[in-house]
Amino acid sequence: MAENEDGQERSEEPTQKKMQEAREKGQIPRSKELGGVAVMIFGAAGLLMSGGMLFDTAQDVFQLNYDLTRDELMNPDVMVTSLVSSAQKAFSSLIPFYLALLLAALMIPPLVGGLNFSSKALMPKFSKMNPLKGLKRMFSTQSLMEILKAVSKFGLVATVAILILESNRTRFMALGFMPPHEAMSEGISIVAWALFILSCTLLLVAAIDVPFQLYQHNKQLKMTKQEVKDEYKDTEGKPEVKGKQRAKQREIAQSRMMAAVPDADVVITNPSHYAVALKYDPKKMLAPILVAKGADHIAMQIKKVALANDVMILNSPPLARSIYYHTELEREIPQGLFLAVAQVLAYVYQLEQFQQGKGPNPGSVPDFPVPEDLRKDQ
Repeated sequence: MAENEDGQERSEEPTQKKMQEAREKGQIPRSKELGGVAVMIFGAAGLLMSGGMLFDTAQDVFQLNYDLTRDELMNPDVMVTSLVSSAQKAFSSLIPFYLALLLAALMIPPLVGGLNFSSKALMPKFSKMNPLKGLKRMFSTQSLMEILKAVSKFGLVATVAILILESNRTRFMALGFMPPHEAMSEGISIVAWALFILSCTLLLVAAIDVPFQLYQHNKQLKMTKQEVKDEYKDTEGKPEVKGKQRAKQREIAQSRMMAAVPDADVVITNPSHYAVALKYDPKKMLAPILVAKGADHIAMQIKKVALANDVMILNSPPLARSIYYHTELEREIPQGLFLAVAQVLAYVYQLEQFQQGKGPNPGSVPDFPVPEDLRKDQ
């Protein structure tokens, strides 16, 4: 188990803050093997795709310089012109190859650790010049793993290279008996495929290196229990952090509350200062439950949602204020309000029956009885 300088065990997973600080310092997981293999694969692919162009360009450059006369060879201006023309032709034919390498170098490494730029990583660290720490790094697990990886990679590449040479022995020997243009084309093809096969072989090394680098990075960032506690005190204890957390909690609670309004049986209002939404399912509930409540602009939002979802809205200021002040969200109404709320639900039912043409008009909204001890004056 890793330990810090005080000898404490680093047994805790790194926090989000710890990982963010590491990124700002340029400490991110990177796999050199993956980047190297990607460059080789893309380079081999670029060589295969541009092989014909390379051959034609080589032929043109050879012909251009072969046709020079003795007098032209002695003329500096002609030689400079020939050199520039040859260089331009060679460079233009290598553009697809260079683009493939550039694409691999830019796109593949960020797959492990993501894109990141840190000016702190460019600053010199004099602590790295400490010989004792240098010796410690030399005999660390990571250094031993790097040595093992290098030896394994050398052995693997050497074995595959020998197999490639052995399997293509006849083709290599035949190059000396081919016309120059055919030999060049065949040689490019052999080299490109050899690079491609070697690259695919090194994918095995990269497949081991990537998870190892992720593991090592996580291990280096692990924290002691005390570090976690100190970080929690440093962040969670700040007033601005607590304020943001409370604001976020209120926002989430309000969103959840508004989502419950469409399922309410009735909304009772003040009419403009308070609004409470009640739901009652006799099969699941012992008493009506308050699913939403609010004052002022929140009350207006509750009414707006209720209107949009055809939820019945009744104006009863004393009852609305009493429920608002004496009932918590998602809790049953007080026993003292059972009678008043029962009358409300009965009135809502009768009004719905009347609107459907199934019953008489219940008339205007009655005054629902609110006990004196539960009344709340405005």
